[in-house]
Amino acid sequence: MQDSAPAPKGPYQVLARKYRPETFADLVGQDAMVRTLKNAFAADRIAQAFIMTGIRGTGKTTTARIIAKGMNCIGPDGQGGPTTDPCGQCEHCKAIMEGRHVDVMEMDAASNTSVNDIREIIDSVNYRAASARYKIYIIDEVHMLSTSAFNALLKTLEEPPAHVKFIFATTEIRKVPVTVLSRCQRFDLRRIEPEVMIDLLRRIASREEAEITDEALALITRAAEGSARDATSLLDQAISHGAGETGADQVRAMLGLADRGRVLDLYEMIMRGDAAAALTELSAQYADGADPLAVLRDLAEITHWISVVKITPDAAEDPTIGPDERARGLSLAERLPMRSMTRMWQMLLKALEEVAAAPNAMMAAEMAVIRLTHVSELPSPEELVKRLKDAPRPPEPPQGGPGGGGGGAYAPAGPAGGGAPAYGAPGPSGGGGGGAQGHTMLAQEVEQALARYPTFDHVIELIRQNRDVRLLVEVEGGVRLISYRPGRIEFAPAPGAASDLASKLGTALQRWTGNRWVVTIGNEPGDDTIVEKRDAKLRALKEEATAHPLMQAVLAAFPKAEVTKIISREEMAAKAEAEALPEVEDEWDPFEDE
Repeated sequence: MQDSAPAPKGPYQVLARKYRPETFADLVGQDAMVRTLKNAFAADRIAQAFIMTGIRGTGKTTTARIIAKGMNCIGPDGQGGPTTDPCGQCEHCKAIMEGRHVDVMEMDAASNTSVNDIREIIDSVNYRAASARYKIYIIDEVHMLSTSAFNALLKTLEEPPAHVKFIFATTEIRKVPVTVLSRCQRFDLRRIEPEVMIDLLRRIASREEAEITDEALALITRAAEGSARDATSLLDQAISHGAGETGADQVRAMLGLADRGRVLDLYEMIMRGDAAAALTELSAQYADGADPLAVLRDLAEITHWISVVKITPDAAEDPTIGPDERARGLSLAERLPMRSMTRMWQMLLKALEEVAAAPNAMMAAEMAVIRLTHVSELPSPEELVKRLKDAPRPPEPPQGGPGGGGGGAYAPAGPAGGGAPAYGAPGPSGGGGGGAQGHTMLAQEVEQALARYPTFDHVIELIRQNRDVRLLVEVEGGVRLISYRPGRIEFAPAPGAASDLASKLGTALQRWTGNRWVVTIGNEPGDDTIVEKRDAKLRALKEEATAHPLMQAVLAAFPKAEVTKIISREEMAAKAEAEALPEVEDEWDPFEDE
């Protein structure tokens, strides 16, 4: 940006235009580009096309105009040649900087994207410049051109007439086709460094006779994010806001920012898990006019800065950071573990999305702060395991003596108070006889047909194969098997079993096998149902897992925790194998046998 003396009093002009650079010497923060252009002009090696890229406000279009002015400058005496120090006094310099030169045409590609717009340029390049040395086309936001427009421009761009120069500017260099980039000399305009930006703003404020503190300039520089135009526009606004003397508080209010020191206070409250104090501080900042979304953004920025400082302490020497904030940041970087800060960062990113979308931003911000305070002190998995290993083991549960009812072990009793329930073929008086009567097939053929179902598990599988889900659920939960042999089932119904379960099961089996099945209800207790066995197995696994010393320590540390699911090593291995990518055989190498 230009820092020359202001123009005489007249109509008000915004600072971004008033101090726009007019020569390469006025450009700040772009030393590499300026040096290259000066050398090219001195050696008379001026490219046929240039492309300027960088973020908004770094001077791309301004640089294009300076190049155009330098190419066509004739000096105060009218005898000068191309130069990197245009005089600013000749007719060409004045006309170009005012945007009215007939031979320097500026086009905004954002509103002129079609091939017809480019065709007008192509048709006019064959005509020599009306008054200047070169006919120059400046196309801003060139990445907005359509594909057909780029294609139409290629041939002319590769072999333009000697009197024609092209200068492109873009913020999205990746959207410009490589075929265009290869025909241009590229310059990447850098973000303005904070030190350079603060010095520029201080000089402009001095020229404008405006009092503004260094802390306020640092806030403006941070908000501008490397854009000189944004910085000067914010400075212009801050000078008006401060009415002659502008401090950091006024700039914060103007930008909608919270006090940086208070945000650090809030950050420390969150990181030590003090939810009540954090909510109180957030409410106080909100009452003072701070935007909840801006507060969370500041928390995210502080999290990032402290994380970087923890790894690279030199990062604390940022000129936009005040001495008090720097000292507190270094202290936090020493005390806070990196895992807590990375967790804070991830949760703040999620919170920013929620607050931006919530109907009430403050409520969403408060919920985010509550979550942050509750997870701030959570140990990492490694720390948790270490704590549990180091913790004293809980006392062993008392063991029951003979007849003492056991010591907490689970052992379902069998019928009549002892042993396992009877399971096997019924005796001679076993239920239901005469199941083969009425069949037209020979008994031996029936027996051979039913031999395909030697156990009750085969019956369950048959139900599953026929996809009768309702019957499967009823059988697994309602059948306490007394005896089984192919064609004969005797069971005791479990509590809640369907009253017509026997008839439904017999009818279904006859339909599926083509043979009659005798399904009867007996008077004996029967074995556990399939569901009861499954639950007992799960209970046994849970008891075994709970008895493990490490699990005992976890339950002691978290009394309300409970085991909800157990996965065996075999199941984990099977799942990993199922999810693994298939191996790909090596491709054949035709030179392998040579």
